[in-house]
Amino acid sequence: SLIRGGHNSYKLTLSNEKVYCLQENINILVCLNEETWKFHQTQLEDNAVVVFDSEIFKPQSSKKLQMLDIPTGKMLKELNGQVVMKNTIALGASCALLGINFQDVNMLLSETFEKKGKEVVDYNRQFAKRGYDYVIDRYKALIQPVLSQNKNNKQLLLTGNEAFALGAVIGDCRFYAAYPMTPSSSVLTVLADWQRKTQMVVRHSEDEIAVVSSALGASFAGARSAVGSSGGGFALMVESLSFSGIAEIPLVVFLSQRPGPATGMPTWTEQGDLLFAVNAGHGEFPKIVLAAGDIEEMIFLTAKAFNLAEIYQLPVIVMSDMYLSESHATITQSILDNIKNNYKVNRGKTIDFVNEGKYSRYQITEDGISPRLIPGLKDYYYQANSYEHLQDGHTTEDSNERIAQVKKRTVKINTYLKNDFSTPLVYGNLERAKIVLVGWGSIKGILLETQKQIPDCAVIHFNHVYPLDKEKVIKLFNQDKRYVLVENNSTGQFGKLLQMEIGIEIKEKVLRYDGRPITVKEVMVKVK
Repeated sequence: SLIRGGHNSYKLTLSNEKVYCLQENINILVCLNEETWKFHQTQLEDNAVVVFDSEIFKPQSSKKLQMLDIPTGKMLKELNGQVVMKNTIALGASCALLGINFQDVNMLLSETFEKKGKEVVDYNRQFAKRGYDYVIDRYKALIQPVLSQNKNNKQLLLTGNEAFALGAVIGDCRFYAAYPMTPSSSVLTVLADWQRKTQMVVRHSEDEIAVVSSALGASFAGARSAVGSSGGGFALMVESLSFSGIAEIPLVVFLSQRPGPATGMPTWTEQGDLLFAVNAGHGEFPKIVLAAGDIEEMIFLTAKAFNLAEIYQLPVIVMSDMYLSESHATITQSILDNIKNNYKVNRGKTIDFVNEGKYSRYQITEDGISPRLIPGLKDYYYQANSYEHLQDGHTTEDSNERIAQVKKRTVKINTYLKNDFSTPLVYGNLERAKIVLVGWGSIKGILLETQKQIPDCAVIHFNHVYPLDKEKVIKLFNQDKRYVLVENNSTGQFGKLLQMEIGIEIKEKVLRYDGRPITVKEVMVKVK
């Protein structure tokens, strides 16, 4: 997407096999204007199909290409259509080239425009049919059926942000607040659209400080709560993140990254906020940082984040980026059903009663986790403010009490590492591998696609990125192998985190920081 206008494109990769990332080269290029041709002609494969209107421009190339001239302007005049309807004509032509049944195109148009009424649906169908029939009648030899028709294998098409929203619903989130900031904004609109079905309170606040403050209030009152933003908005939240830390109020934060600093490049992608997330907030307090690698992980990790936040009574940050947040991908209905069926809400030591005697909200315990009473129980109350406190919540500056509370909060991380830390996922035979690609978050798909092209290659993918269990992680690294770190930032932030937390230094790196996702080709060039 673009904020100030200019060239806008959408790339689609189709296969009957699992698609891990976008294919770099193009087999079909649909040009609604000459600018599209100029930007993307170098990416065309030999024998690629180029869809264009010769009344607008005539593409010239030294490559062997299949030219499909479709008179969109003439069709618009014949059907008395607006210029925007070229999109629908191109959709029909593209579906014909891919061997997609027009009944499926009809169904898609119905789902897309049903809220605008039957007249709009029929109007779009008419234009799509013209584009579809034009290819069938004149360019039948260019049709390349790609997808097999399997009606029994129900697929869901989701963006990363929609996957987070689904995970929040599965995780029993009861309150979500946000101020729109690309690329996290659509989580707010999706959850607002589902609000009546889910009975979740969804709040568009006036700014990010109000966002996180209201969410902490809702969480204090007993509602599972989350907020969402990108780098600049998250920067405004970090003071209250420290409040979550000292008051031990559960909170889930969705942080979708984009290139910074400051406004940066709002509609492009980067993994530049990892160390910011790890160190967000003043003072020392425990937090957990997760980073989804794909749509499935986003659903699963988001749901898990709500359990972790309440079990350990701390902030949990779920990281994404523009590439994952706004890319569409399919998962099977069975995968979603499996996540839902295996998920159980775990509120940890949240209690709704107190045995006779004094209640201590910040009681010192062996695992660092204190009983958490939801407000409202008669005769039992406590303070939850931003000051250091005694076990009953009252403010203190006593040195011994301070040490005791700091240790109590710190112990929670040891408990998390023992019970809930997930060892990095390994793909391929790590023992036999000569080359090991290491990444985190949305890099996962690029690494898995690269692995298919390199003999004796394994992939280590981190989705539980902080804190790290040294004993479990260090076993995956062997000095005899060649490790290559792959990240979408300029400094290798996860590599620094590995060195800081585990003592492991990965010297070979593939880094990209121009706002575009790393490609398989870039990794291949480095590895070979």
